[in-house]
Amino acid sequence: MTPTMTPTRRHRLLALTPFDRLAQGWQSLGIQASHRCVRGPETGMAMVRGRMGGSGSAFNLGEMTLTRASVALDDGTLGHGWVRGRDKAHAELIALVDACAHHDHWARRIDSELMAPLEQALDEQRNQASQTAAATRVDFFTMVRGE
Repeated sequence: MTPTMTPTRRHRLLALTPFDRLAQGWQSLGIQASHRCVRGPETGMAMVRGRMGGSGSAFNLGEMTLTRASVALDDGTLGHGWVRGRDKAHAELIALVDACAHHDHWARRIDSELMAPLEQALDEQRNQASQTAAATRVDFFTMVRGE
């Protein structure tokens, strides 16, 4: 993991992490930040776009359910959270982590004690899925007749 965690990278990891694991990690930090919801949490739909090949034209693949929330800490710091699905508590917790990460004294702890283990767990999960998929790989070949 690189020393600095960008907000985009942080949001990605928070959204991909299951709520139970995120809540447990956040609780273990012991950061007590009083906050109020400014918007939401609310559930809606978002258009998912696809691309043929990787270089082709973009097209609308379909819609997915998305839940978002915005919170404000007592000092006015705003945080925003988005997660696929309908988990309002997950979106609110992501927004709280985002708001707290705007403060340097909390950001270092959040990145090293929360985000680093979450990123490692997601990497291990992805590697395990890749190994499982590789184990079922079938190589096809064509036998050519001599001419």
